Amino acid sequence: MSTANEKECTGIGYGQPPKAHQFKSGQSGNPKGRPKGVKNFSTDVAEELAEKIPVTEHGKAIKITKQRALIKALLSKALKGDSRAASQLIALTPLAEKAREAKAAEHSLSPNDQQLLDVFRGQLIEEINNGTSGKIKHE
Repeated sequence: MSTANEKECTGIGYGQPPKAHQFKSGQSGNPKGRPKGVKNFSTDVAEELAEKIPVTEHGKAIKITKQRALIKALLSKALKGDSRAASQLIALTPLAEKAREAKAAEHSLSPNDQQLLDVFRGQLIEEINNGTSGKIKHE
C-alpha cells in the first residue's frame, strides 16, 4: 500500500496520469474525431423536416414540408378533441413565437445603424437634388 509521500513523489493521481499514458505534445486526444462533412443530429432533423411531400388537401394534391404536415396533423387531432394533441400544440406556441421574434430581430436595424442609414439617405437625396450624383467631390 502506498503512502501519501510516495504519491507526491511520483506525481501520479487524480488529474496526473503516468507519463507513459499522457498525450504527447501536439497530439489530439481524439485523433479520429468526427469526420469533416458529417452532420450533427439537429442538422439532420432540420433537413428531414424541410423536405417536401405530396399531400391531398381539399381534393387537391399539393407539396408541403414534412414539418408543416406534422403541424397540420397535430392541429387536426386537436380540433377533433384530442387533449394530448391540443396540449402539445399549446406547448409549441411559445417556441414558434420566439422563432418569429428572432427572425424579425434579424431583419431589424440597431438604432446606430438606422441613424447611419438616415444620414446616408439624406446625403444621397441632397446629391440628387444638387445634381452632383456620381461626381467625386474633392475637399
